[in-house]
Amino acid sequence: MVHALSLGCVLFGTWLLLSGHYDPLLIGLGLASCATVVYFTHRMDVIDHEGHPVHLTWRGAVYWPWLMAEIGKANIDVARRILTPGRSISPTLLRVRATQSTDLGRVIFANSITLTPGTVSVDVGEGEILVHALSRDGADELARGEMDRRVTRMSGGG
Repeated sequence: MVHALSLGCVLFGTWLLLSGHYDPLLIGLGLASCATVVYFTHRMDVIDHEGHPVHLTWRGAVYWPWLMAEIGKANIDVARRILTPGRSISPTLLRVRATQSTDLGRVIFANSITLTPGTVSVDVGEGEILVHALSRDGADELARGEMDRRVTRMSGGG
């Protein structure tokens, strides 16, 4: 029920922001359409903790700023490697341990790797992710496991 209520609030908030109409009739119609969508998705049994992960909201509030800072640092590193002659670019493939216990946790980890410039998740397997890194330094940083630990903590354990 919490997931359905949360989904309804997110849908209505998105509708309200995108529509820009604040007339009582239109707000009522927007509420009715959002309630209809929530009703049908609940009947189809597609509202779950992975499709609408309410349980990650507060832990994500700690993780996302850290990830944004990592993305910023990686952007600067990649730009320096491209613009500075002699900086080493050494494409590397490595397997990174993924300690997340859920599919959602592994997907968040793989997407976090890909969002960080200079690294791309190539394949997600059980307990590991194949990653292409632009440099050996980036591969070493990822192999240290800080991102894995943070995603595991955010997604609820290992």
